[in-house]
Amino acid sequence: MLNVNVKRVEEEEEEEESTFPVSPTGQYFTSSVLSISVISVLESEIPIDDSCTMTLLKDVFLPINPRFSSIMVRGKNGEKQWKKVEVKYKDHINVPIFPEGKSKEFYDNCFNEYLTKIAMEQLPQSKPLWEIHIFKYPTTKSSGNLVFKLHHSLGDGFSLMGALLSCLQRADNPSLPLTFPAFNSNNNNDNPNLESDYKKRFCTNVAQMVNGVVNTLLDFGWSLMKSTNLQDERTPIRSGDDGVEFRPIDITTMEFSLDHLKQIKSNLKVTINDVICGVLFLGVRLYMEETKYEQKNANSTALVLLNTRNIAGYKSLKEMLQTSNESKWGNQFAFLHVSVPKIDKEESSTNPLSFVYKAQDVIQRKRNSAAVILTGKLLDTLQKYRGPEVTSKYIRNTLKNSSMTISNMIGPMERMALANHPVKGLYFMVVGVPESLTITMMSYMGKLRVAVGTEKGLIDPQKFKCSIENAFGRIFKAAVPSASSKSTN
Repeated sequence: MLNVNVKRVEEEEEEEESTFPVSPTGQYFTSSVLSISVISVLESEIPIDDSCTMTLLKDVFLPINPRFSSIMVRGKNGEKQWKKVEVKYKDHINVPIFPEGKSKEFYDNCFNEYLTKIAMEQLPQSKPLWEIHIFKYPTTKSSGNLVFKLHHSLGDGFSLMGALLSCLQRADNPSLPLTFPAFNSNNNNDNPNLESDYKKRFCTNVAQMVNGVVNTLLDFGWSLMKSTNLQDERTPIRSGDDGVEFRPIDITTMEFSLDHLKQIKSNLKVTINDVICGVLFLGVRLYMEETKYEQKNANSTALVLLNTRNIAGYKSLKEMLQTSNESKWGNQFAFLHVSVPKIDKEESSTNPLSFVYKAQDVIQRKRNSAAVILTGKLLDTLQKYRGPEVTSKYIRNTLKNSSMTISNMIGPMERMALANHPVKGLYFMVVGVPESLTITMMSYMGKLRVAVGTEKGLIDPQKFKCSIENAFGRIFKAAVPSASSKSTN
């Protein structure tokens, strides 16, 4: 009898060692009302040879984090836990088959439809929450595509992108590390080498503090209403229907030069984020104006996802897995409600730069606000006293009541390679979101790749793409007239 009890205790200890808790945010994303995943696409410059796939998964991908070889289970008290399991690699690798010898345009359509298909499918809970799709057919943009689909409960964009980049090397010299664009601060007011008038600084600080308190109360109150009862109008970019996250989507992409964005930034004395938001907001309004003129200025809200880590770039995976590190692995982000500026009469053609300045005003005001912090505290409180299901419903309402989600990631400056396959381009898309429009951005080799996920049957993807490109062209022409005149000569 004693031996039986000892054996039972040993088994329970082994089971406890093989399990570890799911983060609160991870639980939100795997609830009865919300299941969100991230799709990352790597475009290969050469035809894909998948003979080393199993080796890469076993030796490179799985060791990155134990979550990649774990499934979600319920603990003794009903809490969700990660449990280590044996990974059956073949169950996670998908190689679609299409007719041979067709045109690149034919395979463009095949790939787009395939992305739509995997975006709609739920990842099975009976195995680790990731899968790989190898599209071996040449398209107009690449010689093949490697698609990673990872559940958002595994980590946020920063963590997942760090994991993906750890599998890649510099194409020119694998022994050198990848480098990323520098983050430049615009806050030069607190230079310790400059003398300043104490009274002036005191008055300025008091005014900023009062302004910050007011902005915080207004922003948090508005965010609270947007997450509960206040919905955006039904418009050409928002159906507002229940179950929109289960409908098929189109994923289209476009590219902009980072040098052109920096030219606009320099001439207007704003930030890159101001320029990008100005382009997106103007493009959205142009699309709404062309699609349904009377709704061109309908109330529309963008949810901007923010990485809450206090960092200046990606860290090594070893650093990310350290719990004391500011860049630690997991879901560390918050969302910010931003009203899409309205378009004045003839404003888009006569003064497109107003959208950049409007974006700058909104972003600066949001920065002088602690609403994001209060929202995070609210979610923590809901989790503590009401549980993850109630918190997940709150997050779902936040998403559903808005018109779009915007998120961005910083990519490397050098060309990358995966198993000697040079990566021509990469982008990502968040799927399973209860919205009709999702916009993501990824920089890579001096380009900004913008991906747009649109609800099929509601938003015309090519028309929307043209509206964003048109907005960029108008803003660039107005901000950098010298470059525009050169291109016409």
